[in-house]
Amino acid sequence: MDKQSQEEGLNGSGENPEVPPLLNEDDASELPPILKEQASKPSPESVASQVPDASEPETPAPRSNSPVAEPVTASVQQSIFVRAWTGFYAAIGWCFGLVCLIAGLAVVAAIPLVNLVGLGYLLFACGHIASTGRFRDGFVGVRRAGRLGGAILGVWLVLWPARMLASLRDSAMVVSPEKAGFWIVALWVVTGITILHIAWALIRGGKLRHFVWPAPIRLFFWLGESNKFATARDALWKTVAGLQLPRLFWLGARGFAGTVLWLILPVGLMVLASLIPHNAGILVSLLGGLLMMFVVLLLPFLQVWFAKEGRMRAFVEVWPVLKLMGRSPFRCWIALALTLTSSLPLFLLKVELTPAEITWLPALFFVVFGLPARLIAGWAMGRAISHEPLKSGWARWLSRLAAFGLAVPFIFAYVLILFFSQFISWNGTLSLLEQHAFLIPSPF
Repeated sequence: MDKQSQEEGLNGSGENPEVPPLLNEDDASELPPILKEQASKPSPESVASQVPDASEPETPAPRSNSPVAEPVTASVQQSIFVRAWTGFYAAIGWCFGLVCLIAGLAVVAAIPLVNLVGLGYLLFACGHIASTGRFRDGFVGVRRAGRLGGAILGVWLVLWPARMLASLRDSAMVVSPEKAGFWIVALWVVTGITILHIAWALIRGGKLRHFVWPAPIRLFFWLGESNKFATARDALWKTVAGLQLPRLFWLGARGFAGTVLWLILPVGLMVLASLIPHNAGILVSLLGGLLMMFVVLLLPFLQVWFAKEGRMRAFVEVWPVLKLMGRSPFRCWIALALTLTSSLPLFLLKVELTPAEITWLPALFFVVFGLPARLIAGWAMGRAISHEPLKSGWARWLSRLAAFGLAVPFIFAYVLILFFSQFISWNGTLSLLEQHAFLIPSPF
């Protein structure tokens, strides 16, 4: 057996066993070239193969005034411009995909029961970072979100001529009904052409440039193909299946259930304190606040641990999570501080009841503030898993105590603001159940 076959036998399929097959996407394609890692160093065999043999005569390099040097320089400059333009185009596409992803999560978060998909994505992203240890791996599905967002934007732009004709038809029906026949026929013709244009753009791939240029000649070639409808059906199924909506929903539902089990006791005591008069209610509320401080300290990292392991039992594995927090205390402190501070301003959005027509607007702020906190929490856990703790015992415990001391003011401020939020929220005491920092990224 040769060396190559032995290496393939040791590596199995050749894939990296540390990276789980999450959304079946290439992680490198999710980021612009600026954020990608540099290529790996060449192996010694490849370097040796590039060294010229001493027995062969060396070819003298062309002089600067030689005509051979000019085409080489022109081709190099052209390749630099092409690579620069390709990188710029990819970066713009990635940023557009990130905006579409955030907007899509905001819309999903405003729909009851479907918002569990949004929670599942947040858990999925932080769990992916914890599994790989790389922060860039948390931006999952950005390219696919950009493709869907471009299709939606393209459909919206293409429908504008039909909308304008519909407005002119309505005006003609009011001003001069006997002359409205022309606008009615024009609206039907433009609507038919628009539907054909949208369908053809979606068949070609649904990118924004497909809606700008219809490519009519290519349409005639496509009509002559024998398996055109089967190809379009398979492409549509592949796009829908690539979203992994059932998987994200199931992950969000289990994450929601595990989080509620941790919150139900402290939040229940705080709600119960409002029903008990005088001093007894104060004692019950104080007990609920102390339990809430302990839950707030652990819950963000328990959620990351659950998302990484994929087991409901991970929600009760407190000791492994505490050990990981002790291995990287300051990173966990940064993640906890960001999680709590980013959620505090959002309590102001609960003062007034948001109309149903713009429910997605406050949900957009919840996603914008909540997504970075989830990613940082996954990054902190991933670094704790992949890095060894400090060798010195006293330095290790000193760093843990310092990080815990820095976290106490943030935890206390969060619990205090959470307690007083019931007096300014539209839903009153029931607003204590709306833990947007740990549950669904929505004010409801």
